[in-house]
Amino acid sequence: MKTRSYGNNSPVKVACGVIFNDDGYVFVCRRKQEKSLGGHWEFPGGKVEEGESLQECLKRELLEELDMEVDVKHHLKTVLHDYGTFQIELVAFSCDFRRSSFVMTDHDKFEWVNVSALLVKNLAPADVPIAECLASIFDK
Repeated sequence: MKTRSYGNNSPVKVACGVIFNDDGYVFVCRRKQEKSLGGHWEFPGGKVEEGESLQECLKRELLEELDMEVDVKHHLKTVLHDYGTFQIELVAFSCDFRRSSFVMTDHDKFEWVNVSALLVKNLAPADVPIAECLASIFDK
């Protein structure tokens, strides 16, 4: 599949998963230093390819990058973020963890954390509003 081409002003569409395990912890992973946004923690996912849905993209990216399988549940939040050299439209989905061998290609570390611990992580800027959304839901 080809990655969608975007005009200069069009945001890159990315699907990410807010992945919960059976204990209610959330999966986050840290980008390798040599990657864009290296050292930042993020909700895993990737760019939507031409002809695929956001949910298909998310499942594909998790399998490719982490050898992970999830059940995609529902849309959680969409974030538009300008990184200066590019814009991103990050579409987050709530997911239930199924299995993984945790093979990491773009990341060097992963953790299962409480929702309350997300905001103390060095999150990628586009991921912060998603963590804030989760904190507001779970603080009630």
